[in-house]
Amino acid sequence: MIDTDNWRERFSDSMMGSLAAPMAMLQRGEGAHVWDVDGTRYLDFLAGIAVNALGHAHPVLVEAVSNQVATLAHVSNYFASPPQLELAERLLRITGAGSEGRVFFCNSGAEAIEAGIKLARLNRGGGERTRILSLVNSFHGRTMGSLSLTGKPALREAFEPLLPGVEHIPSTIEALEAAMDGTVSAIFIEPIKGEAGVLDLPDGFLKRARELATEHGALLILDEIQTGIGRTGTWFAFQQHGIVPDAIALAKGIAGGVPIGALVTFGWASELFQPGQHGTTFGGNPLATAAGNAVLGEIERAGLIENAAHLGERLRSIIEAMGSPLITEIRGQGALVGLGLSKPVAGEIVAAAFANGLIINAPNASSIRIAPPLISGEAELEEFRQIFAAVLEAQS
Repeated sequence: MIDTDNWRERFSDSMMGSLAAPMAMLQRGEGAHVWDVDGTRYLDFLAGIAVNALGHAHPVLVEAVSNQVATLAHVSNYFASPPQLELAERLLRITGAGSEGRVFFCNSGAEAIEAGIKLARLNRGGGERTRILSLVNSFHGRTMGSLSLTGKPALREAFEPLLPGVEHIPSTIEALEAAMDGTVSAIFIEPIKGEAGVLDLPDGFLKRARELATEHGALLILDEIQTGIGRTGTWFAFQQHGIVPDAIALAKGIAGGVPIGALVTFGWASELFQPGQHGTTFGGNPLATAAGNAVLGEIERAGLIENAAHLGERLRSIIEAMGSPLITEIRGQGALVGLGLSKPVAGEIVAAAFANGLIINAPNASSIRIAPPLISGEAELEEFRQIFAAVLEAQS
């Protein structure tokens, strides 16, 4: 039993100090709402940071996980399982990688990036390609490899020295053109920088990155951990830019809350890994892949990609109609929305929203991130409007 009076003390006494103090202890969820141990109800418009695509306790996911755990939950990578193969083939279809693509399953986005780093190391070009490029203000994870790619010095400094050969360049086409040459093995790019406040790349950036990577024999590896699985109004954000990457790192929304990650390779990049060069104990286990098949199947069946695009349009129109002087910019695509603020009061806005029953996020002091479950509809949007408008008015 959870004692609602002392759970914070118990948390600090038992959990590693690397975690910030929790906002609440959540006990259950249904649809786009969650309840804490005191019975307070919240509209969850963060969705576990773009994870819970189907919201909470969706019957399709509940049934799939229940059925699978009653048969096989884990078998190790010495064996295959039906849900593993089904999910791999599904990902190859929806990414467009097709028969020339391949899938590596892991447990998280950071692990998918780690697989991408190894892929980059295999693209050495006779030993000449020793550099890996990433972007300033990017976020790719907190393992030592993924942290090396993360373009946020404050996150990296305590753990340096990190992976050698990684360079962070500004998110401009000019910087991209200046940095790319025959010594680059790969460039890692988030189509939208989620942890930086949902920042869009300049027009034409991804297209030019594709051209330069092809010209110099480098891999274009996209971090679609936050932007993928329908969140931006297409299965993947890169599909809105008329390009094909060499690999994409995925996680978050794949299995609606069950931990899973994947690296999907395209074309010639699929030939780089050889047997024994990479592995994982839990990656691609039957339980997680069954959950992934259930979630992706429901996204297709229920038209949730189209709904993500609609959610984004409605959120933008609702926020614009509020006319708040605090909102200077609306960023992102589909159901991944970032708000630029005129004052560094994002923390105060998020705290006030939470106190009034709305969960959103402040990636930094001047940005708000909104990422509702893809199942959200007009009732949830109206609830958001009422709460958020009152919060903005009080903060203005």
